[in-house]
Amino acid sequence: MQPSHQKSQSARTTPNATTAENSGEAGQSTTLRLQSSVLWALGIGCGALGLGLGFLAKPLVNWIVDLIGDAPGPLRLAAELPTVWAVPVLAVVGLLAGAWLAAEAKKEALELTVDPAGVHLKQDGAERYLRRDRIDAVFQDGKELVFLDATTRQLARHKSSDLSKKQVREAFERHGYPWAGAADPRENEFRKWVDGRPGLDEEANGLLRARARALTDKQRGAAADLADQLQAIGVVLRDRDDTQQYRLIPG
Repeated sequence: MQPSHQKSQSARTTPNATTAENSGEAGQSTTLRLQSSVLWALGIGCGALGLGLGFLAKPLVNWIVDLIGDAPGPLRLAAELPTVWAVPVLAVVGLLAGAWLAAEAKKEALELTVDPAGVHLKQDGAERYLRRDRIDAVFQDGKELVFLDATTRQLARHKSSDLSKKQVREAFERHGYPWAGAADPRENEFRKWVDGRPGLDEEANGLLRARARALTDKQRGAAADLADQLQAIGVVLRDRDDTQQYRLIPG
């Protein structure tokens, strides 16, 4: 067995690299998050892009103008700067843009902490804690991590594509959670929602219509509230290929 003082090795650098911390012995926790090297690469890469653009702004603008007759205003402004100024200015702009993109990527990526008592989920500025005794199944459903209770109600559904699926599975198995695999065990029960099709009553269809409008208007908070209302009347939802899919809770 690995000694309790020895830290687990960090994940290999991959497109969805993660970092595991404090994992191992019972009573400890396992934390998975987007690896900091990915965030640094994003920031530095944007800075390098800005640096290169400083050298290429004038010929690039000339090429675009010759091709379509005009160029974007910010690019034309950059091309008017002397190269000795354009290079450092655009490099700084690139670094600032990269820092902003890295901050947004970190915010949107799921941070997952698992221990024997429960699961802590942090994403998009919101946090949630699920007690271990409430979780009857946990699994990957496409790009999402899903938790169900004993009645098959959905406790949480989070985008987890920035985390290694292998490390996520190992974290839950290490702490004794009921890992249900890389697909929804109730996959065959989901149906694509079509307004008016038999299978749902008017109350459910009305909530689904309202949620479809909320999704179209990019009102994620309203869409989440409507999903909660649907689950309260026995309808579990997920979004697939720009459509809503549902299943009924048994009983």
